[in-house]
Amino acid sequence: MRDDQEREILGLLQEKQKMSIGELAERLFVSPSTVRRKLNALQEKGLVTRTHGGAQIDDESNFFPSFTFRSHQNSLEKKKIALAAVRLIKNGDLIFLDGSTSAFFIAEYLSDFKNVKVVTNGIDTLSLLSRNGIEAYSTGGYISPTNRSVLIGHYAEEMIATLYADIAFFSEQSVGRDGEVYDCFEEENVVRRQMLKHSAKAVFLCDSTKFGRSSPYRLCSLSDVDCVVSDRDIHSYLNAEKLPEIIFT
Repeated sequence: MRDDQEREILGLLQEKQKMSIGELAERLFVSPSTVRRKLNALQEKGLVTRTHGGAQIDDESNFFPSFTFRSHQNSLEKKKIALAAVRLIKNGDLIFLDGSTSAFFIAEYLSDFKNVKVVTNGIDTLSLLSRNGIEAYSTGGYISPTNRSVLIGHYAEEMIATLYADIAFFSEQSVGRDGEVYDCFEEENVVRRQMLKHSAKAVFLCDSTKFGRSSPYRLCSLSDVDCVVSDRDIHSYLNAEKLPEIIFT
């Protein structure tokens, strides 16, 4: 299966919300039968809804997209960010990974390190770490009713508070020009704050889609972060006076 074609279809549907098979075939320079096969595969994954003669993605204001859907969004940029970010890791490190799709891609590249231990509240991330043979620990907690790919609550917070990690990798929904970092779920931010508080180094994984977006719940300022890893140089975007180390791919 050619995942690049599936990603292109998702990107087009995210932009247009609804498209016909003919429109998709024309944009992708493939046959309508190829589009049908890809749409069937994407529907089985819960990423799109087939309509008469085409497909659609529901309005994101009416639901929170699945982890699988979000992991397909800007996946190439997230992988580049992860590859740059893992250079900050050393053998033997204890690492916090939040439940974001950006942190999930970090988990893809940990097999080359020795004696690395990972603590995460990401359910899909735990599964990936297990498949890759990485020593991994769950934060515990209960499944978020709004984002069912993460664990939240006081059990997760208390578990994190018993540890001190070498490095915490996290992501958020948006970052403003003033350097303030926000997310759409406050309960996830509570867990992230514990990770940032109980780690020697905090690394913000920030693909460029985070710029200029709006989310309601503040996590921190970039001045509270040790490093930002992004797919573009964000100096020109930010008006913040104090900036951390910035690595761009």
